[in-house]
Amino acid sequence: MAKKHKKSAAAESAGGDKPQKLSRKAYEDELEKLQGELVKLQFWVRKTGAKVIVVFEGRDAAGKGGVIKRLTERVSPRVFKVVALPAPTEREKTQLYMQRYLSHFPAAGEIILFDRSWYNRAGVERVMSFCTDKEYERFLRMAPAFERVILENDIILIKYWFDVSMEEQQRRFQDRIDDDRKRWKLSPMDTESFHRWYDYSRARDAMFEATDTDFSPWHVVPSDNKKNARLNCISHLLSQIPYKELPRPTVKLGKRNLKGKYDDKASLEGRHIIPQKY
Repeated sequence: MAKKHKKSAAAESAGGDKPQKLSRKAYEDELEKLQGELVKLQFWVRKTGAKVIVVFEGRDAAGKGGVIKRLTERVSPRVFKVVALPAPTEREKTQLYMQRYLSHFPAAGEIILFDRSWYNRAGVERVMSFCTDKEYERFLRMAPAFERVILENDIILIKYWFDVSMEEQQRRFQDRIDDDRKRWKLSPMDTESFHRWYDYSRARDAMFEATDTDFSPWHVVPSDNKKNARLNCISHLLSQIPYKELPRPTVKLGKRNLKGKYDDKASLEGRHIIPQKY
């Protein structure tokens, strides 16, 4: 049975004082430090064969994608792998619900970042009636046991819920409407979530009640301030994995081998060089 957890200071501040706005330089300096730690984590994961799953859930436009982008932009995609599954196929709908997620679970030396996860059943599928009451109730009963099996198989599991206010979500949606570069982000499901705010709130509350366990808790990320949320989430993620900096071999370029030297620039003449507009 899920156990209620005492609110952290961060959670308590979500509806309280507005977090201090970071300057761009302060944000970039902190992000650079954290991304340096992610490189150390990556090396440790590869050397030790650790297996990690990170679940990113939350309201639409809450900033999950921005955090995932900053997590992955300075590390190897062979170690940090993002999984963002589309809607299930007709065949997948007939499988065990968890089946299509299992095929993306980590092998040794991998960190899997689920941009949405099996918790779709507790969120969008519940609110939009994409599953039956029986399927939904079975999921809530099954999820804690499923996650215990994950942990017992030596996989580190970390779950994040990104929480954004009603006003900030509306501002971000409007920004997507007004900016041609961002309009692709706004889906029919997003507009439905905008109209069904409290339905999603109730689905979230029921999900937490059933799956916020001592052994696999939910970590809430207040995300009205995107930059703060990114730094707070990455910092917290690093604190959840017992990595340490390992010695790495020194890399030296040495001398370039010029044996067989020829004019390799001239040999490109007449090839299809793209126009140099910039």
